[in-house]
Amino acid sequence: MKNVLVMTGLTLGLISGSALGAGDPEAGKSKSGMCVACHGTDGNSLAPMYPNLAGQHAQYLETAIKAYRDGQRTGGTAPMMIPMAANLSDQDAADLAAYFSQQKLKQK
Repeated sequence: MKNVLVMTGLTLGLISGSALGAGDPEAGKSKSGMCVACHGTDGNSLAPMYPNLAGQHAQYLETAIKAYRDGQRTGGTAPMMIPMAANLSDQDAADLAAYFSQQKLKQK
């Protein structure tokens, strides 16, 4: 019985994990205006203190956005990011993640 519960939990985790990253890059581009000041129009940050979003994995970006929104990330730039992410829906997070993950990281 214990093995069945573990396998069920793993299966559900894989199914819910695959739902991440299902965003629309075009919609993400249109929603990215609030990100530009720090992360640049294409996800290449304008200042070294802000991370590049370009080329990051969509699932990582989506998870990070939701963690800021939900107050689960509290270190570093969280005081700036939490208000930025506060009103984003799950779909907004997925769309932004899809957009920035498709951008090319520029070498400086």
